[in-house]
Amino acid sequence: PRLSVVIATYNRLPLITRLLQQLAGQTLPPEDFEVVVVDDGSATDVRGPLLELKLPYALRVEVQQNAGAAAARHRGVLAAKGTVVLVTDDDMQVASDFLARHLAHHPPGSRNVVLGRIRPDPEIGDMPLFERWYAHLNNRMAEELSVPGAKARGNHLYTGNVSFPRADYVGVGGFDKTLGQSEDVELGVRLEKAGCAFLFAPDAYVLHGSDHVSFEKWIRRAHRYGMFDTHVSVKHPDVKGVNPWRLLFETNLLSRPLLASAVVAPEASRRLTNAVVSASQMADKLGLKGAAFAGTSVAYGMEYLRGARTEAGGLRGIARGVARYLQGRGDSQG
Repeated sequence: PRLSVVIATYNRLPLITRLLQQLAGQTLPPEDFEVVVVDDGSATDVRGPLLELKLPYALRVEVQQNAGAAAARHRGVLAAKGTVVLVTDDDMQVASDFLARHLAHHPPGSRNVVLGRIRPDPEIGDMPLFERWYAHLNNRMAEELSVPGAKARGNHLYTGNVSFPRADYVGVGGFDKTLGQSEDVELGVRLEKAGCAFLFAPDAYVLHGSDHVSFEKWIRRAHRYGMFDTHVSVKHPDVKGVNPWRLLFETNLLSRPLLASAVVAPEASRRLTNAVVSASQMADKLGLKGAAFAGTSVAYGMEYLRGARTEAGGLRGIARGVARYLQGRGDSQG
């Protein structure tokens, strides 16, 4: 096959089934692509029901004990046979020309990493505020990358909708499976350093819904992103765009004192975070979308920096991280 589609899945049999059925209606001939699904230790059988589907393309389903999304995707890419690999998530929906549009951005001999657009599901209005905020961030990044002259960079990489040459992925060592999050950005940095060109392709879009409804899990993810971005920053000190402490310098001036409070007094400032969350939810109920999103950004940033502080190991570690940001050598992605 020219193209391999790799999808990691975990406890989402109805959603992965929907996506596989949508891939059955692609304009790209079925003999030109395959799909590799890696079940990352779901509680119920996934392989059996998926292999019973009547699909026109080659489908393989790998099963592993739960090891995280990075390990599952890595296993899928290694199992892939296509020269180009497309990674997407099990909760996405795709149009009939999705695969053809991705392949069009990979002419023979190219080393392109193609970031497709992530559009919000039409039912986005029924989702929690934090998921609508996430969709808002995706839209804002898409608008920024669509400006003439804008350049996609390695630290923009996300696994919801990306394609790349398999040889380049293998050549840089693939996803860092020691990272519980941020493995996509870290891979992107290595691919760019290895000479790959990054392209943003708004025509190769997916629709993203979400079954995330727990605010507590969302705030824990923010904490973990801060922790793992700290690891990525140590690994790539020359890339300012992956340094977690950039938030203290690049965000709105009005929000910086709140972000700083989460670093200086992480536990004492939790009441401030809770107050920001409550104010954001109230603004959302009043229809003040801008204020609701701004408050959600601040609350996320505060918990993110708490995670970075935890991983930095105290004020000395924070000082080293800030110094890396201020003295970032050479190219500052992002």
